[in-house]
Amino acid sequence: MRKPDTVEKLYLDFDGFFASVEQAARPALRGRPVGVVPFEGAGDRGILIACSREAKQAGVKNVMRVSEARSLCPDLVLVPQSPDLYRRAHNALIAEIMAVLPIAAVKSIDELTCDIAPADRERPEELAGRIKARLRDNIGLWITTSIGIAANRQLAKMACKAGKWRNGRYGDGLMVWRPESMPGPLLPIPLADVPGIGARMAARLARAGIRSMADLLATAPKQMRALWGNVTGERLWYALHGYALQTPPQQRGMYGHGRVLPPESRSLADAYRASRLLLTKAARRMRRDRYNAGALFLHLATWSGPWSRATTLPEVHDDLAILEALRRLWRGHGLPRSTVVQQVSVALGDLSPADERQLDILLMDDHARQDAEKITEAIDRLNTRYGRTVVSVGPWRPPAGGYAGGKIAYTRIPSAEDFW
Repeated sequence: MRKPDTVEKLYLDFDGFFASVEQAARPALRGRPVGVVPFEGAGDRGILIACSREAKQAGVKNVMRVSEARSLCPDLVLVPQSPDLYRRAHNALIAEIMAVLPIAAVKSIDELTCDIAPADRERPEELAGRIKARLRDNIGLWITTSIGIAANRQLAKMACKAGKWRNGRYGDGLMVWRPESMPGPLLPIPLADVPGIGARMAARLARAGIRSMADLLATAPKQMRALWGNVTGERLWYALHGYALQTPPQQRGMYGHGRVLPPESRSLADAYRASRLLLTKAARRMRRDRYNAGALFLHLATWSGPWSRATTLPEVHDDLAILEALRRLWRGHGLPRSTVVQQVSVALGDLSPADERQLDILLMDDHARQDAEKITEAIDRLNTRYGRTVVSVGPWRPPAGGYAGGKIAYTRIPSAEDFW
């Protein structure tokens, strides 16, 4: 396995992306502490899904209760999410970065990684400076980036995070970890800040006597594999020791959407309507990628605790079959009529290519399925033609606050169709 003797990867993270985009688009918010909430009127019981640099300087964090954030930062300005604005900002930023160097992979709506060309490896700080200058000149001052540079993607990502806070100041960071300086910069980093080590894995490592980065680096690769129970642990060992690794291809597992319901729309009836809309949008995405689904999952977060159900599907992608399966999941749910539903989530799983459907000899639904698919395709064509949902199977009543199925997306980039 190759161990680079120079920096080869760049990892870029936009600082407080959703809040900083709001500041860039709305001059009245600039320089003020901003917290992004799921919908208008979230109140002090709501959750911040993003916050600006100014708010973070005051101790506010993402996924913090509004009441707690206000106690830390009384001047916090709450702004409801604008997911389509973030999508458009992402596309503009990507275009500017690509004018400087190619992008190897977009990791999320606010993170990406690049391969550093040999000509830039001696002076990577200049490369980072060109990216920052390009964004500043063509996008503006309010959306800044932190950049990490190292021998491989894992170390570059960790360097990026380490560079976000410098001298008590958040954002616009740059951290370069050259191979000859390693592992020195790694040693102060707590295990909880290592991508791939969550709370459960940290507890497992502690039981094995591994409580610091020095302990982790001294662990043998095979022991790391045993601790993780798979090759991921061994790959992490090689990544932390500076080896070049080829990222394994990601396989699509499911298509899903979730939605926190506004306080006035938390009845079972409202949750059912929201689940139909979310599932329709998930099915649209699945059809665009030409998959069938063999399973449907429904999950509710209620004041009484979580509630879930699942069912199998006969490898379908049409709205009629999928929505009928959802209706069956809801039928006889057994929940009290007074149940308060805070969040509803749906997912289509057990995916297979749409052109490789296996017929079930006990079902024999091929003719009916083809008819249903033709109806769904006609609906999709009409909606595409008009750029919005003009035809749907059943009523189309988005919940208050909008953006059902087109919410802030951390791990995927929504398309324009997600907002129809």
